Amino acid sequence: MTSVVPPSVLTDAAVSGPVTSGPRRRAKGGIASTVLTSVAALVWISPLVLLVVTALRPLADFVAQGPLSWPGTFTFQNFADAWDIGNFATTYRNSTVLLILKVPVGVFLSAMLAYALAKLRIRFGAAIMYTVFLGLTIPIYITIVPVFVMARSAGLTDNLIGLIGPYLAFGIPFEVLVLQAFIRQIPDEIIEAAKIDGAGAWRIFLTVVLPLSAPALVTVFILDAVATWNEFLFALILLNSDASKTIPVGLLNFQGQFSNNSTGLAAGILIAVVPILIAYTFLQRWIVGGLTAGASKG
Repeated sequence: MTSVVPPSVLTDAAVSGPVTSGPRRRAKGGIASTVLTSVAALVWISPLVLLVVTALRPLADFVAQGPLSWPGTFTFQNFADAWDIGNFATTYRNSTVLLILKVPVGVFLSAMLAYALAKLRIRFGAAIMYTVFLGLTIPIYITIVPVFVMARSAGLTDNLIGLIGPYLAFGIPFEVLVLQAFIRQIPDEIIEAAKIDGAGAWRIFLTVVLPLSAPALVTVFILDAVATWNEFLFALILLNSDASKTIPVGLLNFQGQFSNNSTGLAAGILIAVVPILIAYTFLQRWIVGGLTAGASKG
């Protein structure tokens, strides 16, 4: 006789297989992913940890024990010495003044241009857009000599104002790229409704487009501020006196004074990067959200 398996048994067997094996596979994959991510995070953060530990240890302990050993004692004197010898009070002031002068102007100009390219019907709009984006492909190194000649002719060398023009020229293309992609996602119906109410292009830009573009504006503001704070090459070429140097240039001279003092150099580097670390720690949500908001709106 041929035995017949009850349908209920077949159903139970078919269901029981995936239920028992699926979670195990997912659990194994989840554990492996967690381990790999943790290792990658440790490797990524290890230079920062080494920098902090070096800055907090005495020089004698660093020389005697080596850079990869755990310090026997900790001290904050390295930071006090680095602040005084590195002239960070002046360089911090100069970098802050430059950031305040340049970043709002750059973001506002980029927002205006992005609005015009995304929502206004202007002649040669496509050509203007491609010309602006072409600025993303120009290496900064080939512009050093022309920028220096123009700044010297205008009497803007060794002056923070002389840095604003080059910074704007190299910052606006990326900001326009991000902002115009976001502004394109704003529904045309909103702008048309504002026009029906009698709003002109400027009023629409200031009262409609800018508020709706707040996530992208915050993103480009943060990224532009970080780029301005860290910019080195133009500041090195155009600034000469110690009274006008920004943090990256001051840190270069600072390294020469601490050629044999690794703990003092580490403290100086940490002082220079602390604002950037704080900005990324507390504002990373805005950076990621602003860069992805234009692509996710629909």
